[in-house]
Amino acid sequence: MEEVIKLENIARHFQVGTEVVRALRTITLSIKKNEFVALMGPSGSGKSTLMNLLGCLDTPTSGQYFLNGNDVSEMNDNELAEVRNKEIGFIFQTFNLLPRSTALENVMLPLIYAGYGKTDRRNRAEEVLENVQLSDRIMHKPNELSGGQRQRVAIARALVNKPSIILADEPTGNLDSKTSIEIMGLLEEIHKLGNTIIVVTHEEDIAHHAHRIIRLIDGEVATDEINENVTLIADYENGNHVK
Repeated sequence: MEEVIKLENIARHFQVGTEVVRALRTITLSIKKNEFVALMGPSGSGKSTLMNLLGCLDTPTSGQYFLNGNDVSEMNDNELAEVRNKEIGFIFQTFNLLPRSTALENVMLPLIYAGYGKTDRRNRAEEVLENVQLSDRIMHKPNELSGGQRQRVAIARALVNKPSIILADEPTGNLDSKTSIEIMGLLEEIHKLGNTIIVVTHEEDIAHHAHRIIRLIDGEVATDEINENVTLIADYENGNHVK
């Protein structure tokens, strides 16, 4: 299966006063199309730095990063912004929704930057909101939605541009356990439709929904293993489909 991500000897260093912090030392890995990967590590392991690089929010100090065959390591800010808009869908722990905009308007936002017309923006946003079971909440603002509903809006926004990669940063960090299960079930369903999903998490139970678990320690890959015991929502007593 084709690679969507390929990292070759990636390093990221930061200058803090007179000290050089080596957040990432030497990372070489690849992620194939339609993989479901969990990226784990304790505080200071480099997982947030790696997430920023994968999401084209930062560039490496050295090494090469190929995304869908294109070397993004040397791209300028405008080129990186275009890649983020078209190739990567972001899901954040804190949802990052515009508080004064409706669910529909929040989901439509990436399509404005992508140059879609108003009718096409609305039709596409309504489609993905229906896919995450929020058709009856499209005109609600974030403060009128539950935490789980806000995360579903964030997931719809991540999907709206049909990106090749969904990058989820602690997607259940602000949710209770029942809602967390529902959100992971939704990510499972998205994965089955063909998306590549990378979940950054410190929670073992969340990581075990992924088919592959990469663990970082001190800026390096400590282990990179296939998860032989994937946790599926069907394993829970509350059923096998996200309602």
